Amino acid sequence: MIPKGILCHGTDEPLKKAIKLRAGSLSMIFEPASAFLRCIRMEEKELVRGIYVAVRDRNWDTVRSKVSNLKVEYTQDGFDISFEVECIEREIVFFWTGTVIGDPEGRVTFTMDGIARSTFLRNRIGFCVLHPMQEYAGKPCSVEKVDGTVEHGAFPQYISPHQPFKDMRAIAYEVAPGISAEIRFDGDIFEMEDQRNWTDASFKTYCTPLELPFPIEVREGTRIVQSVTLEPTVEALGEILELREDTPGVVFTVEENPSARLPHIGLGVASHDRSLSEREQAQLKKLNLSHLRVDLDLTEPNYGDALKRAASEAEELGLALEVALFLSEAAQEELTSLLEGLKKVKPRVSRWLVFDATAKVTTNKTLRLARDLLKEYQRDAAVGAGTNAYFAELNREHPPAEVSELVCYSINPQVHAFDDASLVETLEAQAETVESARRIAGDLPIVVTPVTLKSRFNPNATGSEPAPKPDELPSQVDPRQMSLLGAGWTLGSIKYLSESGVHSVTYYETTGWRGVMEAESGPPLPEQFRSIPGAVFPLYHVLADVGEFAGGEVIPSSSSSSLDVDGMALHKDGLTRIILANLSSQLQHVRLECSSLGHYARVKYLSAINAEEAMHSPETFRIESGLLQQTANRQLEICLLPYALARIDTGDPVHG
Repeated sequence: MIPKGILCHGTDEPLKKAIKLRAGSLSMIFEPASAFLRCIRMEEKELVRGIYVAVRDRNWDTVRSKVSNLKVEYTQDGFDISFEVECIEREIVFFWTGTVIGDPEGRVTFTMDGIARSTFLRNRIGFCVLHPMQEYAGKPCSVEKVDGTVEHGAFPQYISPHQPFKDMRAIAYEVAPGISAEIRFDGDIFEMEDQRNWTDASFKTYCTPLELPFPIEVREGTRIVQSVTLEPTVEALGEILELREDTPGVVFTVEENPSARLPHIGLGVASHDRSLSEREQAQLKKLNLSHLRVDLDLTEPNYGDALKRAASEAEELGLALEVALFLSEAAQEELTSLLEGLKKVKPRVSRWLVFDATAKVTTNKTLRLARDLLKEYQRDAAVGAGTNAYFAELNREHPPAEVSELVCYSINPQVHAFDDASLVETLEAQAETVESARRIAGDLPIVVTPVTLKSRFNPNATGSEPAPKPDELPSQVDPRQMSLLGAGWTLGSIKYLSESGVHSVTYYETTGWRGVMEAESGPPLPEQFRSIPGAVFPLYHVLADVGEFAGGEVIPSSSSSSLDVDGMALHKDGLTRIILANLSSQLQHVRLECSSLGHYARVKYLSAINAEEAMHSPETFRIESGLLQQTANRQLEICLLPYALARIDTGDPVHG
């Protein structure tokens, strides 16, 4: 049996319970596992999404923190926290002590006092302060510069490709009428970036300025001391904020009319070299996919083998190929050779993604050349441009949209943070990237490919990536791939990208620990990735539930607490399906409000109780239609176990 923790969120290590704190009129939580101060609120108004310390190595990878000696003292309307943190990875050994103090006036001061216990290269060490995008995008603020001058501006409405503010000593902004906040930084020079570029749902103020050279050497014995102070200002608090009774549960509301077509959904070819078995083929066919992505580096001599394998698997699955091409300065010769191979293999292609092997964004010259030659093979296959990396690259350097037939970029939620809560926060930001991408793409289709839980490669590395240890998972692999949380995150991603109107999206891979099901041979490191050989992952059932409505429409929906519970609504042939996911470790009571609900609805759950069975025997699980549950006034009450999912059908389920 798979341990419950691994089944739920990818690890059997017990979750450390967040510590709830209050300083005057402010409430917040402190996460003892990461020393992350999160969700600083004044009643329902969020002043700050998070404050934490990051140690980033020469490749911008974040060194994990180990917190110890945590002490918490509660004072009158305040608190005093102290702790120690070790950041150790390869040659990096950095130690710091932290204090977080909150007083009755609502002032919160977070201090770090660190020392290097080895000599190493770093790109950044110090505080990061996050402001939530939903609350502050487009809102005015003022920034005190290091020279004492004040700059008046605003948090960006659309995703800013560059730093909105630099040389920061403090930032002040209005939280609500009559409520303002100031955050002051000490110990380094700070600046702000728009983290929506990487699907983080926040604006991040960080040290050290990127225009300074990096990486830099930190000598053993170097001391680094910084502090961040948050101070709210409230006028006539009693008139502005009224204590409200807590309304139990989450309200999930489905609007009346569909707003967009469900995008084409596909998978990537597995990164391992094993062919699909007959059983794997049968399972994948049930997802009603549209395409299979394959990456072909035309600078490599053996790319033809990858093409043949992908073409064979696509034919077995009845799918077209989405082909990502990587071209060098010898693109003419490479494309000519590719055409010869295509005529022999004869794959059906839905679209070509053209990339330069040495550039982060497709160049005009390469796209024009590729388009002219690729159209000779298949006239109706779209030829597109964009980036194989993050949306940030597309935002900073626009592709040649005037000669492209689509614009593409990839997504992963773990560029800056890796904990479960941060993972969930990225979901809403995926829609923000689409909105900003439209300003670049115009009327061209937007293709998001691929979406993965971890980054496939580091486009910003300044040195070679270290190879994993023999008993260590590769950097591209996340145990949450096989978890219920991974399934819930996948559902949220499909929801926000679909409602944004993307044309196509590619998720993960077919099989293996980066796929939707485990290979029949099992994982290479079964102690680190404790999957079941040949079994599907919970996210497989999300894709299957959505796939049964392929060609249908998406109905806009919203959650009163999207960081706890989120979901999506689908419509096809007169039927409506709502899928909900508990994205938290707590039991959640949900009130579903949907005008298409009749007197009864069929509800089917996927939770820690039955997930392993659903992974072992997906055929049996998929046949089950769920329980008939009575509704009242177009509403349905649902109780979701931690990390559980629920599928609600207004009629007989659609079978694809």
